[in-house]
Amino acid sequence: MRPNFEKMSGKELREYAIAHRGDKDIDEVLNVLYSRRSPDSEAIWFHPPKTKEEEQEQFELFKRIVDEKTGNKTADN
Repeated sequence: MRPNFEKMSGKELREYAIAHRGDKDIDEVLNVLYSRRSPDSEAIWFHPPKTKEEEQEQFELFKRIVDEKTGNKTADN
């Protein structure tokens, strides 16, 4: 009997994909797994800085984003 990939957790899908790499249904497993990833529209893109000032600004912005996501408070907050 074939498993229901839609009902499997992400961890179960990854384990199944690794264990069944050569199976004919691997494409379906990977499609379900990939469809659950975060969309790129949520990503924050950083381009290579052109100056030292841009580098410092990006570092500060990155640090602030990480602090917000992890719940850390910085001295300037």
